[in-house]
Amino acid sequence: MELMDKIEAYWTDRAQGYSQVNQEELATSQKKKWRENLLKHFPGKRPEEIKVLDIGTGPGFFAILLAEAGFQVTAVDYTEEMLREARKNAGNLADRIQWLRMDAQALEFQDETFDAAVTRNLTWNLQQPEKAYREWIRVLKKGGTLLNYDANWYQHLFDEKKREEYEADRKRVEELQMEDHYTCTDIDAMEDIARKVPLSRRERPKWDLEVLRDLGCSDVQTQHNVWEEVWSDVEKANYHSTPMFLVQVRK
Repeated sequence: MELMDKIEAYWTDRAQGYSQVNQEELATSQKKKWRENLLKHFPGKRPEEIKVLDIGTGPGFFAILLAEAGFQVTAVDYTEEMLREARKNAGNLADRIQWLRMDAQALEFQDETFDAAVTRNLTWNLQQPEKAYREWIRVLKKGGTLLNYDANWYQHLFDEKKREEYEADRKRVEELQMEDHYTCTDIDAMEDIARKVPLSRRERPKWDLEVLRDLGCSDVQTQHNVWEEVWSDVEKANYHSTPMFLVQVRK
C-alpha cells in the first residue's frame, strides 16, 4: 500500500474518535481559547470580508470556530470520512462552509485566493511537506496570513532522550488517571506511518523556518509556547515532551 493510502486509511478509521475530541473542544473552554488565539493573528478587516482556508480540517474544529465568527470559510481534507464528521459537527453552520476533499500538498485553487489559511497537527503527517508549504503560500493573497500549529510528533521514535520524555508522559498520565491520547489509538499503525513521513526525524520549527526562507518568505514568526494558551490540562499532561508551536507567515 502506498504511503498516502496508508495515511488516508488510518484517518478514515480514526475519524469518529477524532470527531469526539473536537466535540469536546467545542463544548468546553477550549473553544474560547482557540478562537481568541486565531483571531488575534488575522488581518484587520471585518470577518465577512475575510476568506479563510482551513487545511486538513479533520472533524471541522477550526472551520466551525471561524464560520461562527462570521468568516468566509473553505475547509479541505484528504479523508472523506473526516469531512462527513465535520459537516455533522458544524450543525446549522454546515451550509456556510465550503467542504472539499483535497490533498493539502496539491491544492486546487487559483493563486492568491485566500486572505488567511490555518492548519493544526497536519504538516508532520505529510509525505511532501515542502510542497505543501509552497502550495499554502501560493494560494494566499499578498498580505495574507498563514497560521500553522504543530509539534514534533513522534520524534521519540528516533531520539533516545525524547523517548525517555515520552515514557515519562505516559507514566504521568497513568498516575493522574487521565486518558492516554497515544495508547487509546491504533498506535502501531500510527507509528508505522510516523517512521515513513520525513518530519518525524526533523527538529521543528527550525525546519519550517529554513523551508519558508527558501520559498522567499521574509515575514515569518514562531511562537514556541502557544501550547500554554490553547491546551487543556489533559493535553499538557499527555504531550509535555512535544509542546505545540505556531509558525506564522505574512505573505
